[in-house]
Amino acid sequence: MATTALDAISLQRAAKDHLWMHFTRMGGYETQDVPIIVRGDGCYLEDVNGKRYLDALAGLFSVNIGYSFGDEIGQAAHEQMRELPFYTNWSYAHPRAVELAAEVASLAPGDLSRVFFCNGGSEAVDSAWKLARQYYQARGESRLKAASAEPVTRHDELAAMRTPPRRFKAIARHIAYHGTTFGALSINGIPALRGPFEPLVSEVRHVSNTNRYHRPPEETEEQFTRFLLDELEAAILALGPETVCLVHMEPVQNAGGCFTPPAGYWQGVREICTRYDVLLSADEVITGFGRVGAWFGSERFDIRPDLITSAKGLSSSYAAIGAVIATNGVMEPFLDSTSMFSHGITFGGHPVQCAIALKNIEIMKRERIVEGVRENEDAFRATLAQLLDLPIVGDLRGTGYFWALELVKDKDTRESFTDDECEWLLREYLSNALFEAGLICRADDRGDPVIQISPPLVAGQAEFDEIAGILGDVLAEAARRMRA
Repeated sequence: MATTALDAISLQRAAKDHLWMHFTRMGGYETQDVPIIVRGDGCYLEDVNGKRYLDALAGLFSVNIGYSFGDEIGQAAHEQMRELPFYTNWSYAHPRAVELAAEVASLAPGDLSRVFFCNGGSEAVDSAWKLARQYYQARGESRLKAASAEPVTRHDELAAMRTPPRRFKAIARHIAYHGTTFGALSINGIPALRGPFEPLVSEVRHVSNTNRYHRPPEETEEQFTRFLLDELEAAILALGPETVCLVHMEPVQNAGGCFTPPAGYWQGVREICTRYDVLLSADEVITGFGRVGAWFGSERFDIRPDLITSAKGLSSSYAAIGAVIATNGVMEPFLDSTSMFSHGITFGGHPVQCAIALKNIEIMKRERIVEGVRENEDAFRATLAQLLDLPIVGDLRGTGYFWALELVKDKDTRESFTDDECEWLLREYLSNALFEAGLICRADDRGDPVIQISPPLVAGQAEFDEIAGILGDVLAEAARRMRA
């Protein structure tokens, strides 16, 4: 039985009277019930009325180990609460933050070995941008101090070092979602999310994402990669390389529907960032901790970033925690005795959050979660690929346990739906029909209309078949209604 202090009717009343849900059209619940989820196990959820759902979105791309480890993780949290319920990371350390930082550093690729904790993905992106901005200042101060100590130094060189151009600008990609705090929203590439809150933090330039589905059919992959890299370099030059501190991109872009990189893309991005002395930041809030079949997408795609932002899978969402992972090179100028990263968050590195994240990683290793994603990836794709036979499904893209189906009006021309058609298809029909059929996934049109599928990493062939079966039935009916 689900455990709650209120019965179903009282919960509904309280939800409608008091709870303001995120990214939710609250007026829609004047005449219908709020979906209230009360328990979970494995890949499944149960609502307040006892109905079960297959969670094909893993919460929000985040419950990587599924819903069945509450006892074990709860025990870790309980033991930490008894030992030390809270202490800050402001000038102090505690064992769980130290242990988790070492564990994350051991999993991160290359020399990404310095870990700054926060509470979630938006905070991680904000923290990375602030770190990038201050890095160049700290590096300049360190170099100035070293140069001043030299017995013979040209005065004009010292003067230039004292007043270097401020590096504060960032580059991200169109349609990319990077969070909702003001800094993260400024990097966000989704106009509909940015619009209500503008003016935002300046200055961010957005470049093309790696969506190839609507590119010219005669274009080769090599030509597409060249186009993307030329555009990135042009953006850096237009902004002024001496003012750009950060290029921030996801290994596989979520918004718009799981855009994977073309061959040579990440190697080219890395080379450009190195050439213009710009920090490369990989947004791994979703792709980190196993989602794409490696501990980090940066490892799978050989990105070699200077920074990684992470959250979600770090604790499998059993606790609110995020982190920025930096290379030793980024840390170096902050090791001067008078230098300091001027940033902090009260709950960043909270001991209970860290204890939960440590237990999550322990479970992932023990249960071979990451290896399982790689082993099951082809089977998952093949199962979903059956849906390409439907007239409404134009494309399937993604990797690991991170997939999207793009919906089209005409498969031959790849024509998309109008805004009004998307409103009916995604919000009035598909979201409700899939939920009624017992499947939780995302119908989204932040770019072109897509269905996003990203289940817990413990899902297997039985769950793949159920996902494809429900999607097949509902999408076939949607296509029939669109033609009617």
